[in-house]
Amino acid sequence: MGGPGGGAMGGRGVAFRGVDEAAQRRLNAEAPEIPHLGSRIREMFRPYLGRIAFTAIMVIAGAAIGVIPPLIIQQIFDQALFPTDGSGVDLGLLWRLVGAMVGLFLLSAALGVAQTWLTSTVGNEVTGDLRVRLFDHLQAMELGFFTRTKTGVIQSRLQNDVGGVSGVLTNTVTSILGNVVTVVSALVAMVIIDWRLTLIAVFLMPILIFVQRRVGQVRARIAGQTQESLSELTSITQETLSVSGILLSKSFNRQRTEGARYREENTNQVRLQVQRAMSGQGFFAVVQVLMSSVPAVIYLVSGYLLHGVGGSAGVDTITAGTVVAFTTVQARLLMPLMALMRVALDLQTSKALFARIFEYLDMVPAIQDAPDAITVAEAPGPIGRVEFEDVVFRYPDAAADARPTLDGVSFVAEHGQHVAFVGPSGAGKTTVLYLAPRLYEASEGRVLFAGADVKTLTQESIIDHIGIVSQETYLFHATIGENLRYAKPDATDAELEAACAAANIHHIIAGFEHGYDTVVGERGYRLSGGEKQRIAIARVLLKDPPVLLLDEATSALDTVSERVVQEALEAAASGRTTLSIAHRLSTVIGADMIHVVDAGRIVESGTHADLLARGGLYAELAAEQMAAARIEGMDAAMPAPLPDRRADRAPEGSAGADAAQLVADPPPFTDGPSAEAADAALPWAPRE
Repeated sequence: MGGPGGGAMGGRGVAFRGVDEAAQRRLNAEAPEIPHLGSRIREMFRPYLGRIAFTAIMVIAGAAIGVIPPLIIQQIFDQALFPTDGSGVDLGLLWRLVGAMVGLFLLSAALGVAQTWLTSTVGNEVTGDLRVRLFDHLQAMELGFFTRTKTGVIQSRLQNDVGGVSGVLTNTVTSILGNVVTVVSALVAMVIIDWRLTLIAVFLMPILIFVQRRVGQVRARIAGQTQESLSELTSITQETLSVSGILLSKSFNRQRTEGARYREENTNQVRLQVQRAMSGQGFFAVVQVLMSSVPAVIYLVSGYLLHGVGGSAGVDTITAGTVVAFTTVQARLLMPLMALMRVALDLQTSKALFARIFEYLDMVPAIQDAPDAITVAEAPGPIGRVEFEDVVFRYPDAAADARPTLDGVSFVAEHGQHVAFVGPSGAGKTTVLYLAPRLYEASEGRVLFAGADVKTLTQESIIDHIGIVSQETYLFHATIGENLRYAKPDATDAELEAACAAANIHHIIAGFEHGYDTVVGERGYRLSGGEKQRIAIARVLLKDPPVLLLDEATSALDTVSERVVQEALEAAASGRTTLSIAHRLSTVIGADMIHVVDAGRIVESGTHADLLARGGLYAELAAEQMAAARIEGMDAAMPAPLPDRRADRAPEGSAGADAAQLVADPPPFTDGPSAEAADAALPWAPRE
């Protein structure tokens, strides 16, 4: 079995590629059922049909050419080297036959290179188109899809499933086509060479295939366990050596524990690798014996045929060229036959890959633009006006008998107003901010933006007019400048500095060695929480939207920094509509309107002073925060005010004249009471 394509691991065989067939079949069975899947797959490959057909022709030609050299070998032995008529070596014929063989080898190699290039190009182009198509479709999905779907599942569809599509063309289709042609042409060539030897080879081949298949199954099972162990090692590495993981392990002094966990799994991996290397060695010995036995049996039978089976009349003899040519052709049969035995599994796997991809492509976003949707610029009301009319909202995965997250919420935020929402955790405040830009859609009632129902506006135009600063600041592993320009790619350096100065972060960035070219690290871990938050605020200010949504925008800041940034936000919010959520009531004292949300309803509305005077939920929240903020032993009269120690404020003369102007103290609040007046208005006595 030493000819081309022979050997236990050679050729197109797939028995040893490390696939646990039982596990693969279970995975395939879990694939969704997609109507008209075959026609949809054909449609996807339609733009490439010409190149696919040309590739198929080359595959067939290459497989057919592969069985011609053994026939030439027969002629070399019987006509050129050892002529049956005893005339001696025919060098002229030998040169022609050898030249023909070399020419066929060159042609076969050229076809192989061209075939590989075409299949690789087509397969990867289809994969690339499909990956981009799926990525764009996923980006169009509503926010709720991502909150209920694991990120790893989405990544698997984009990387593993879509990547497997390339293998359908480069491996499955071409392998099936090439192997069928190879097997058929080899069998025809064997019959042409000697039909009697063909019967013997065909009789022994099933035994060899059965044994080799058993070896493949054993190795595949171990390979599956090895891959699971590798996945566990990867998971431990990702969890432990990420920034968050290493911080956690150091915080609890668990480095040794994590090291022991890694060593344990690594020991398991080593054991499996050794087991994989040693698995089936007995089978391999049997396979080796059988593989060596097939040619040996051919030689034995050929010996009898060469002697005419003892001189019996009517029995054709056999030549040396016939024996050599036959064993060469026969050596090409094993691997193609092994591969064809997996055709059903390969086709099922390919079908499952496409089914999982089309399952995602067939998902319809819950929030889509209406066919006649208009832009915000075409809306009838003033840009910046946000209104809720009896809005009811339930999350899609909520229980049927659960109370709605929002229940009959109504309010109006006029252009330029600052409207704040406060209340207990889980009351529904953040959901209000999600509904305003139509990240979620109201179950009942209406959300209006610029006087138009958001369902009648294009989503793109709504987002273009809204800036969002969320509780969880997300920064890319890139420079500060690149993170800022995510909001405005063509922003100038001066615009970056102005936005950062407004967020009171420019002077800190200017103090870094690389300034705006400083890389922030994974998720911005090289910056403090307050610095990240202010960069996020600067990013929104760079966008310069007419509406600001602030979801605990100063939650990561200390008291002093919070005060500085809050003043910067107040100045930056001038002329904009601002909807803000706050747990610390000190940040919303100056709001034009404060809505108190409880259990999905607005239970109180008014200014800070009005709400305190009512003695309702807002007053209770204020009292709790006042009590929590008291410092033991500070009940006595306070000394003179401490000096203004705002370390986050830009010093005089730094960051240029424009930056200094932008971070200058804004005018005092005029829309709400001073802090002293607010404290005096508290309707409760100090708690003991």
